[in-house]
Amino acid sequence: MGKDTIYQDEMMLVEEKDALKERLKEIFGYSQFRGNQETIIRNLLEGKNTFVIMPTGAGKSLCYQLPAMVTNGLAIVISPLIALMKNQVDQMNAYGINARFMNSTLSKGEITKLKKECMNGNVKLLYVAPESLNKEETIEFLKKVNVSFVAIDEAHCISEWGHDFRPEYRRIKTMIQNLGDMPVIALTATATPKVQIDIQKNLQMEEADVFISSFNRKNLFYEVRPKKETKKQLIKFLKDNKGKSGVIYCLSRKKVEEIAQLLNVNGFKAAPYHAGLDPDVRMKNQDDFLNEEVDIIVATIAFGMGIDKPDVRFVVHYDVPKSLEGYYQETGRSGRDGLEGHCLMFYSHNDLNKLEKFNKDKPVQERENARILLQEMEYYAESPVCRRRQLLHYFGEEYKQENCGMCDNCVHPRERFDGTDAVKLVIQTTKLTNERFGLNHLVNVIRGVEDEYVKSYGHFDLAVYGKGSDEDVDYWKSVIRQALIYQYLEKDIDNIGALRVTAKGTEFMKHPHPVELARDHDFTTDIDEEEESAEKAPVNAKSYDVKLFEILKALRKKIAKEKDLPPYVIFQDPSLEEMATTYPTTKEDLAQVNGVGMGKVNKFGKEFLETIQQYVDDNDIETANDVVVKSSVNKSKTKIFIIQQIDRKVDLEEIAETTTLSFEDMLTEIENICYSGTKLNLNYYIDQVIDSHKQEDIHDYFMNADTDSIEAALNDDSMGDYSEEEIRLMRIKFMSEYAN
Repeated sequence: MGKDTIYQDEMMLVEEKDALKERLKEIFGYSQFRGNQETIIRNLLEGKNTFVIMPTGAGKSLCYQLPAMVTNGLAIVISPLIALMKNQVDQMNAYGINARFMNSTLSKGEITKLKKECMNGNVKLLYVAPESLNKEETIEFLKKVNVSFVAIDEAHCISEWGHDFRPEYRRIKTMIQNLGDMPVIALTATATPKVQIDIQKNLQMEEADVFISSFNRKNLFYEVRPKKETKKQLIKFLKDNKGKSGVIYCLSRKKVEEIAQLLNVNGFKAAPYHAGLDPDVRMKNQDDFLNEEVDIIVATIAFGMGIDKPDVRFVVHYDVPKSLEGYYQETGRSGRDGLEGHCLMFYSHNDLNKLEKFNKDKPVQERENARILLQEMEYYAESPVCRRRQLLHYFGEEYKQENCGMCDNCVHPRERFDGTDAVKLVIQTTKLTNERFGLNHLVNVIRGVEDEYVKSYGHFDLAVYGKGSDEDVDYWKSVIRQALIYQYLEKDIDNIGALRVTAKGTEFMKHPHPVELARDHDFTTDIDEEEESAEKAPVNAKSYDVKLFEILKALRKKIAKEKDLPPYVIFQDPSLEEMATTYPTTKEDLAQVNGVGMGKVNKFGKEFLETIQQYVDDNDIETANDVVVKSSVNKSKTKIFIIQQIDRKVDLEEIAETTTLSFEDMLTEIENICYSGTKLNLNYYIDQVIDSHKQEDIHDYFMNADTDSIEAALNDDSMGDYSEEEIRLMRIKFMSEYAN
């Protein structure tokens, strides 16, 4: 080949590169490609099968969106979620690209119209659900269209070892073959080495060019906290990140609704997202999040696949995810713009036990796969090793730095110890058991536990048997996990669960050197929020600040004297105790205290708030504004109905009958309404049933009594033969007049 020919080829290559960059700038507004994007796009444009493993936020979508624009014909994108399709189609349309989706949300008429547009060549990108692609009429329609290539998004759904296995994804290859010979690009953000092999094998893409980008998201901070007083921890975390955009993942729809409501009550703009919501509501909540109408979306894992919101500043896992792949992908929705992203997970063994129960009805192999994925999640949470190093190792990438400075384990290192002999014993045991067994069996051999497997393989005769009996199970599990992360051992891809010794491990046995390991986190002593209850506290325990309680009592006495009222009318003791527990310093916080309400705050609150603020400042105390979790007030329809009926001066017997409450239960409801600070005028009814002399007597009693207790009133000699009902009615009148 002559120099001129080589020069011409080089010039053509430069021109092609420039043309691609021009289209990138023209369509998407970017001046440069990121990472492997350009190489991947060229590979696809050359008609080669392409397999892309690229972390969330690194720009996977562009790898098929730009080729769709520069090739003739229609690009098919197989995508698993309706929400994902809508989001990406909206984005493409915003760029002026005619992209459409075909799924179950479209009517027959809409599908007919869409097919016509595709056949006319007006559509460049068509997003299709695998279920739709499986229909014969869809295949027949696509055979009539000039299909340029097929993109399989979220390709990990193909693998039974992936975190989001979908059986219909395993039929994709057969469906594509029906369309003729064309290049295929498969893309995923999360694939372990085992999953990568499984995807390629299923798609018959073993020869495909594989492009793996680094899994390291340098801007993300990873943190795991024990699931204890979780709501309080969550509110505190969100207050520290007020106004920032974030996603909170929960496992159940019920929990999603509960947490979304909790956040709104506590002053955050939040919305729920799960498959049980009406599709219109779900779509609105998603759009509100994308358009910054709400800051926080509380969701099941259905949310977020393909949602391109670059400025999500935090992702919280309220419940433990089902797998490390799922966790990595979900945390990857934070900081996609390269700026800060905080990934917080609340962890408890109880969550793992619940997830184990969910798996009990699955087929045996699926159940075993799910168990191993959960085990990896447990190891990650409890391990003391750099979390970034663990995640990258899980996806087959080595992280060489000792301290990333961007995870809780690196910022707050655990206690360390010399693990040289322990690692030697683990490697020796792995070798002597012929590298055919997993972590649990190795631990049993080391500790000398003679279970059925140890017996059947005769491993009780090995020289290593029982050599580590002086340490517990968790110690040896931790040593083995750290030996894996530090690459003295590795997982056997072909024999799931089995461990084998690496070249580094073999070299270490020949030339040992000191190995430092760290102690695992101990989550076993932490109590799950669901298991906590106030009743567990000792009856006589003083959970409130006694000193502040006495100060508030003295203030109450002073105000009561000035206003010539009994002290309990101002605030009762339980209310003062709560103030001395939560330190409310704003009107809103004080109104949340039981037995207070905004009416009382406006009437008596000013001096109490000033006193608490002074006490907080003097003693450097964390205030209610930081730690109090406001519960969603359940102002039931019944309560609202009662208030409305009293305003209309309806007889109480009639109200009770309408609400199907007994008269006594209805009085209790009225008392609750009154004690929460709502003023009720019952004069119209009391004047009918209690004569004026009795009213004066009972009024005078409450004005001079030390307590508003009904029992104390009934036992007081001055009250004569007044009934409990009369005393209760008069107490409501008294408290409404003076306290509210």
